[in-house]
Amino acid sequence: MIKVLGINGSPRKGNSLFLLEKAMDEAAQIDTGVETSIYSFTGKRMAGCISCFKCGDKQGECIIRDDFQELREMWIEADVVIYSVPVYHMGMPAQVKAFIDRLGNSTFGRYQHLFTEEAKLPKSLKVIGAIAQGAHIFSGQEHTITDIINHAVIMQCIPVAGDMWEAYIGVGGWTYNDNSRKALREREREADLDLQVAIRASRNLGRRAVELGLILQAGGLAEQERFKDQPIYRPFLERVKGNRI
Repeated sequence: MIKVLGINGSPRKGNSLFLLEKAMDEAAQIDTGVETSIYSFTGKRMAGCISCFKCGDKQGECIIRDDFQELREMWIEADVVIYSVPVYHMGMPAQVKAFIDRLGNSTFGRYQHLFTEEAKLPKSLKVIGAIAQGAHIFSGQEHTITDIINHAVIMQCIPVAGDMWEAYIGVGGWTYNDNSRKALREREREADLDLQVAIRASRNLGRRAVELGLILQAGGLAEQERFKDQPIYRPFLERVKGNRI
């Protein structure tokens, strides 16, 4: 089984969710063993990290009690994570950045018992894809996708894009200066080239992310004897063995 988590990083259920659903629909068709779920930031509370470092003393548990804990557990269990976010001020929404900041610190604390000398992030080897859409054609989509790729690398994961030419580093879309949450959905019937490219790229991203997840899972299972004594791979091996059942 491959667990695919789609994260709608918008505070509303609109255009980001629209493109995410295209990716998730395609992901679900790859194999009967693909389990998909979508988490939406709509209505969620996600405070920023206060740099108290208490998570290091509490096995990764953050002292701030909000919706972070729920999404953190879903993220840790997933083999594939696809972020779909709107562009805010040339970047991702504050709520998503808050989650990412806290996730990094919390994960250090969660796995510090694996390492005797100093805390490290284990190589969890999740596949991470990025979709970003903005109101204008050049409004920061690539900057935002790059931020998500940096997040993937820092978290010891593997970023993946769709297929060229539609997607170089991720999926970018725009709403034609329309702030309506249904801007893309209502425009889908018009066969607009830019939108069709974004939809096709989203679907390709969902497909390639799952395919790479299957490759990593198979490789982890095949080579588990080789890496089982290396703590840095333990969370990855435990996840792929557990999700394989």
